[in-house]
Amino acid sequence: PILAPPLLTSPLALSCRYRGLTLVLTFLCYTSYHLSRKPISIVKSQLHPNCSALGPNPRNDSNSSTWCSWAPFDGDNYKELFGALDNAFLVAYAIGMFISGIFGERLPLRYYLSGGMVLSGLFTALFGLGYFWDIHVLWYFIVVQVCNGLVQTTGWPSVVACVGNWFGKGKRGLIMGIWNSHTSVGNILGSLIAGVWVSSDWGLSFIVPGIIIATMGIICFFFLVEYPEDVGCSPPLHHVMTSNEKDPEAVTSNEGPLSISGQSSAGHSDNPKEPAEEPEAISFLGALRIPGVVEFSLCLLFAKLVSYTFLYWLPLYIVNVAHFGAKEAGDLSTLFDVGGILGGIFAGLISDYTGGRATTCCVMLVVAAPMLFLYNHVGQNGIGISIAMLIICGALVNGPYALITTAVSADLGTHESLKGNSKALSTVTAIIDGTGSIGAALGPLLAGLISPTGWNNVFYMLIAADVLACLLLTRVVVKEVRGWCGYMARKRGYVHT
Repeated sequence: PILAPPLLTSPLALSCRYRGLTLVLTFLCYTSYHLSRKPISIVKSQLHPNCSALGPNPRNDSNSSTWCSWAPFDGDNYKELFGALDNAFLVAYAIGMFISGIFGERLPLRYYLSGGMVLSGLFTALFGLGYFWDIHVLWYFIVVQVCNGLVQTTGWPSVVACVGNWFGKGKRGLIMGIWNSHTSVGNILGSLIAGVWVSSDWGLSFIVPGIIIATMGIICFFFLVEYPEDVGCSPPLHHVMTSNEKDPEAVTSNEGPLSISGQSSAGHSDNPKEPAEEPEAISFLGALRIPGVVEFSLCLLFAKLVSYTFLYWLPLYIVNVAHFGAKEAGDLSTLFDVGGILGGIFAGLISDYTGGRATTCCVMLVVAAPMLFLYNHVGQNGIGISIAMLIICGALVNGPYALITTAVSADLGTHESLKGNSKALSTVTAIIDGTGSIGAALGPLLAGLISPTGWNNVFYMLIAADVLACLLLTRVVVKEVRGWCGYMARKRGYVHT
């Protein structure tokens, strides 16, 4: 009889196929999450534009400069109200994230993720419907933002857990650095989509992204595969206890279907699943005890503060300082996210090569501080300078943020202290990103309070946050440097012998 090619049915071929599907699907899912968050930063400049540029008020003889603004954002306190909108979403997101990881470990990820995406689409669209329903009550927009912030917490722990279930530690930094570009891709697409209707019917700037994320949630429900075992593939080897465990070369063979001994891990799974008991999900306090979780969580708090301040306030800053229109400012702000893509990939590649996740983050944060200062003072002297500075700042600010929320979270969620228990990945991810989300809530709020005193003060606040993020990683950086020194000493001794 004619036999089918063995590669088409081998566990390796199945694993590669479903790994690719998982990467692409989770990439698109979280792209749609960020796509639905971005419109608010684009629409801000349209909710309170400079009406004097449009001529006299057509409704009466008044030449008021706020006749075209959208109430209740037509007052002098509009920046504080914008900060309240941002804070409503981000505080709800930060609080919900700590709870979301616990649910993510105990519920089917496919149902949890797809349900959250459909609800996110609903609340995003409801914000835009306020335009067509002619709603001018602040509390309507606040409540919608709070609800949207809560349901959007379903996204990050779920997608990181899915990717972590399929990939081991070998090239995790590079793979997840590329994969994490979904954040910047979503911001770029969200800016471009919102910019299409921002000057005409800004309600569609929310409704269209809402439809997109809800549609992706339905696709996720039908096609997402949570675990390799669900389709007959071998799970990745997250950690192997060896005598040279700290040697960077010792983990390179953990990736893929081969174990360190060179034997196929598929060979160990020829028999049906063993009747061993399913490990219990880790507790919140148990996750905090994992070495490095506290340090990286606090570092992310300040790193995400900087990133989200740019996410929510950069278009308005460009409008006020460079005097661009709303659409042009939104388009120019996407360059910050282009830099974020490059920074995430670069951070993952370097950290894989050196084995120093914390050191990579620290170096990028140190360099980011003076670059933020330069962008504020010389970044608006020309369009070419502005483009270059935005890309560089985006890379340096978002590189550490991307590395911590992806590769570092996955590493700590499969730490050797867990002894093979994979029921910690979602909880650890939620703790790290939840702590970071506190900073994400504080950043836009502080920007709204400080910006009336001058944009220079906003940038000084961002620089201080970058320095604090770097200092919080000092202990982990020292540990990594000592590990490198010990490794080099052993290597020199081996060569001498």
